[in-house]
Amino acid sequence: MILPDGYSDVPAGKIAAVVTHLEMTAPPARREDPPGAWTLRKVDRPALPWYRDLFRRVGEDWLWFSRVRMTDAELAAIIRAPGVEVYVLVLDGHDEGLLELDFREPGQCELTYFGVTSSLIGTGAARFLMNRALERAWSRDIRRVWVHTCTFDHPSAVAFYQRSGFRPFRRQIEIADDPRLDGTAPRTAAKHVPIIE
Repeated sequence: MILPDGYSDVPAGKIAAVVTHLEMTAPPARREDPPGAWTLRKVDRPALPWYRDLFRRVGEDWLWFSRVRMTDAELAAIIRAPGVEVYVLVLDGHDEGLLELDFREPGQCELTYFGVTSSLIGTGAARFLMNRALERAWSRDIRRVWVHTCTFDHPSAVAFYQRSGFRPFRRQIEIADDPRLDGTAPRTAAKHVPIIE
């Protein structure tokens, strides 16, 4: 469906975001790691409570909700699937960033989830995490790495991905039930997105 030019109403209780898809079809020039004491740990067979806790701590301010709404069986089927790799960024023994790579589609890798907790935004931790993501993705026999972000994410997200070597190729509108109205996310989440009941 193509939306008409001009304004389109979004029903009360719903949220709408502009989603930008970005890709790279060759490894980018290597960017230096910023100074920092971060490490990366691969998590095989992630425990569901651990994953949900990290997912919330990284994504709640940006209205990440899809994985929170999943049943245990649905979530386990994705994050424990062959071809899906989950990594955590660690600082001082604390899990502070999430990287999820999906290699299930032959010849490509999707950065399904990527982010750091709010205390690490602006510290260089995301640059460190992206460097590790691209190293791991391009170490495989692939032709494409892609990611998507939306207008609920950090305002610098698209520019960050572009500096990392991605180029935008598609735009969509996503409409969903506001996760703050059904308890999936606290009402205080994503203060930059007003609640309309």
